[in-house]
Amino acid sequence: MDFRRSFSFCLIFFNVLVISCSSHNSKYGELVWNDEFDYVGLPDENKWNYDTIGNSYGWGNNELQCYTIARKKNAWVDGQHLQLTAIKESWDSFGYTSARLTTKGKGDWKYGRIEVRAKVPGGRGIWPAIWMLPTDWEYGRWPESGEIDIMEHVGYEPDSIYTTVHTKAFNHTLGTQVGKATYVPDCETEFHLYAIEWDADKIDFFIDEEKVFTFRNSGIGPDEWPFDKRFHLLLNVAVGGNWGGLHGVDDAIFPAKMMVDFVRVYQ
Repeated sequence: MDFRRSFSFCLIFFNVLVISCSSHNSKYGELVWNDEFDYVGLPDENKWNYDTIGNSYGWGNNELQCYTIARKKNAWVDGQHLQLTAIKESWDSFGYTSARLTTKGKGDWKYGRIEVRAKVPGGRGIWPAIWMLPTDWEYGRWPESGEIDIMEHVGYEPDSIYTTVHTKAFNHTLGTQVGKATYVPDCETEFHLYAIEWDADKIDFFIDEEKVFTFRNSGIGPDEWPFDKRFHLLLNVAVGGNWGGLHGVDDAIFPAKMMVDFVRVYQ
């Protein structure tokens, strides 16, 4: 494993939106969608949806949380950051609550640069993620239409960030998923910039502008490369589950909060 560190270069000055240039020379220069979280209240309903449809079956991963809708204890913007908070509490027969936001129907893209600056929660049993799913599922159900994991973190590995793709040919149910674990020892205490640059030939994954992984289009077809369709963004904090809960859940970690500084999409 290649362990490396770097720093983010994006800032917001005063109360006016200023998007600064980073050291990474991206071919994607047009900002087409963003949320700077410079307001107070629930997440902007023109940009975000609440996803709760998988609560009843643990989202296929035996997750323990109940995702809620428009509940400020779980999803709130404080004027600077989006706060997604997992809480130990009883709710609709679940033992935990949390939030899962999506841009589906409000932000759907084919190719571009997607970047999210965030600080992840830690502790055994927590599982935050920044990721993408297909909007139209044109190649079939998961994993046939693909999944792009821009950032995943499991609390029992406090110094690691995972970047992964899933397709029909490459996915964790077969043990063939492809991705990279990157050493980021302060991911739970500091903000980092997580990004992808995606085109017809490849998806490059970045942490703080350093490329950490590339998934290339083999040209074989959608079993290996279903990434020629529209995708949307998801932000969530899961509790437990087949991966996040592999070593159990430490209830002393709650409330557990993912802080998001901004989300920006360039094409």
